Amino acid sequence: MFNFLKGVVSGSGTGLKDLPYNIGEPYSSAWGSWIHYRGISKDDGTPVSIFALSGNSTNDGHLAAGRNGVKRLRTVRHPNILSFLHSTEAENFDGSTTKVTIYIVTEPVMPLSEKLKELGLKGTQRDEYYAWGLHRIAKAVSFLNNDCKLVHGNVCLASVVVTQTLDWKLHAFDILSEFDGHNESSVGPMLQYDWLIGAQYKPMELLKSDWTMIRRSPPWSIDSWGLGCLIYELFSGTKLSTTEELRNTASIPKSLLPDYQRLLSSMPPRRLNSSKLLENSEYFQNKLVETIQFMEILNLKDSVEKDTFFRKLPNLAEQLPREIVLKKLLPLLASALEFGSAAAPALTALLKMGSWLSTDEFSVKVLPTIIKLFASNDRSIRVGLLQHIDQYGESLSAKIVDEQVYAHVATGFSDTSAFLRELTLKSMLVLAPKLSHRTISGSLLKYLSKLQVDEEPAIRTNTTILLGNIAGYLNEGTRKRVLINALTVRALRDTFAPARAAGIMALSATSSYYDVTEIATRILPNIVVFTIDPDSDVQSKAFQAVDQFLQLVKQHHEKTSTGDTSTTSMGTSSIPGNGSLLGWAMSSLTLKGGKSSEQGPYAPASSSMPPTSAVTDSKSIADSSSIAPIHVSSGIDMTDQPVPVSPTSNDGWGELENGIQGLDGDKDGWDDIEPQEEPKPSPFLANIQAAQRRPVSQPKPQVTGLRGSITPKVSKNEDEDLWGSVPASAPAQPSTTRASRTVDDDDPWGAISAPAPTSKPLNVRKSGALDDNDPWAAIAAPVPTTKARPSVGRGRGNKPTVPKLGAHKINRTSSGM
Repeated sequence: MFNFLKGVVSGSGTGLKDLPYNIGEPYSSAWGSWIHYRGISKDDGTPVSIFALSGNSTNDGHLAAGRNGVKRLRTVRHPNILSFLHSTEAENFDGSTTKVTIYIVTEPVMPLSEKLKELGLKGTQRDEYYAWGLHRIAKAVSFLNNDCKLVHGNVCLASVVVTQTLDWKLHAFDILSEFDGHNESSVGPMLQYDWLIGAQYKPMELLKSDWTMIRRSPPWSIDSWGLGCLIYELFSGTKLSTTEELRNTASIPKSLLPDYQRLLSSMPPRRLNSSKLLENSEYFQNKLVETIQFMEILNLKDSVEKDTFFRKLPNLAEQLPREIVLKKLLPLLASALEFGSAAAPALTALLKMGSWLSTDEFSVKVLPTIIKLFASNDRSIRVGLLQHIDQYGESLSAKIVDEQVYAHVATGFSDTSAFLRELTLKSMLVLAPKLSHRTISGSLLKYLSKLQVDEEPAIRTNTTILLGNIAGYLNEGTRKRVLINALTVRALRDTFAPARAAGIMALSATSSYYDVTEIATRILPNIVVFTIDPDSDVQSKAFQAVDQFLQLVKQHHEKTSTGDTSTTSMGTSSIPGNGSLLGWAMSSLTLKGGKSSEQGPYAPASSSMPPTSAVTDSKSIADSSSIAPIHVSSGIDMTDQPVPVSPTSNDGWGELENGIQGLDGDKDGWDDIEPQEEPKPSPFLANIQAAQRRPVSQPKPQVTGLRGSITPKVSKNEDEDLWGSVPASAPAQPSTTRASRTVDDDDPWGAISAPAPTSKPLNVRKSGALDDNDPWAAIAAPVPTTKARPSVGRGRGNKPTVPKLGAHKINRTSSGM
């Protein structure tokens, strides 16, 4: 029974063999007779601290005080008091003597004196760190004295330890006692074990053992004296040896000197309460203390305060002690972001602090938080992650990217915000090398297929650039199916000149992946056309590409003539100006005032125009998707130029909805497509042929958009209305799309026929108002003031249509008129 009660009082465990921790090397200093060891958990290897106190018998005074300390440390909990984990008491028999040892296991800490030497802080940074540490110890003492009515009895430098996050914590509770001025036995442990306190740390009433005076004094009087001793040892850098040394105030900061003198008052009732020390001292008002306090009560702050604080934090962190920022602020910031209490700007501060860590430390302290943030639904967080992906992308392992990160990032491909779609696209330059072939071919290429016909022209351009950049990570079969078709059928037929230029550059950059047959039959015929492109930059790129591919064909011819069957590739180094060949073209966000990025200059490496930088303000996310793009007019009839088409494919191009109306997936879009055009008939004959075919086909919405390209004079409002219903990426005419195959299958010239002068006959036909006995009505001249989108039921001419009158008649009959 006695052993059971002793185990309850002294701690948990029955002996050293049952201690689930390994004892390591000791520190050079500790409080009293305790020895402070480093330790490691046997279960998971986490570090701990182990304090050991030995005595020759169970009745040893040190052991009795130690058992009081174990009990107090286990029951008193506070953020600034050392955290208790485990304790045990072991007996060792050495011949005729018995040695008893008490073990206390706590969180990993280090003696304050040793930690200060290790940090080596100087000047302002030292004073700020000392102020923060004293602030913590003062809060712990105030908690004991004012809230718990307990007296520590020996606050000094040795009774303070430092955690791995550089927090100061109070321990050494061997003489901790209850205080009650009306109860003579309330200071029993202190009365019994006051001999454990050094004479230099005792106030006059305790040195004289004037217990009557002690009971009449406030509960904080003894510990306030101890705080004064701690302040002296801290700033003097030496251990207090005599009480008279406390009069030497040369090393005490002037802002702290008045409070220091009040803490060491010779009259116990006049000593400064530690709670008043926290409230009144100007010494604790510095950047480090205020920053850490704000982070610790972050949940109580409103969104405006958080946003302001985190925007200033990156610059503020540079002014604070680096060790404290990395070991204290960084964990607080990571935790706040992980649990959602921090605002999006905190991510910038987190990454800046993380850049000061080594690679291994970054992977342990920062990377897990970033990986969890990818699952966040907060758009501003997602934008911040994608904008700074180049800072941490290399630290992500291929397994983590493929299994945890990519699935969350891929949601941005379909986001309604053009800004977020663009950032997601650009992030693939970092993430794609870490993706598996299955993910690339089964998911990524499908998203890129959709983005290549995006309504934002710059996104289409950057998608082509990305394809050129990640071509090396595709397997040979995928490259055969995707590259040529994606870069010629779509990129080279885009109405946006920079997109065509990007297609030509991407073909040049991936020249090593094509055999001579593909170059001669599929690449050169498509590129040569653009040597007469209306855009000068496209022309120059086309001439360079033609020279490069012709040189490859010549080299192949020379090798075959000499009997050498090996293949060579020039690569892109021979193209002038292609040093940054596959850099991003521009931002996809529309400019302020309703101007689209399609109006901005294209700036590849050889262009003299600077590239438009991406807008980083996350507030523009909501605005970017609501501004209608303005289309570029090249100054000539666009029917003479190749237009983008959107074929479908089984390998990713076309399996997703591509956003273009009127496209049917009746054929594999990645079949070998011959883009060569036959000679164009006269416009008059082409108009007649198109009109004769049109009444027997269901019209497609794209036709309404063609009027703006052939009508000589169209107002600005009419032009915007004409293109309003057609995505910017595919202003394709029905005669060249797969949706109109029912019209063009019998006419080989239909693919290059000129569009009808107006789209109204189609709408009239849809309403049933066209007279089938009058075949010439379909090509009747349009009314000059007709809008681009005629309402249902309106005819081409000026006379009202019969169905409209009939409809009115039916309504009158049904209403009883």
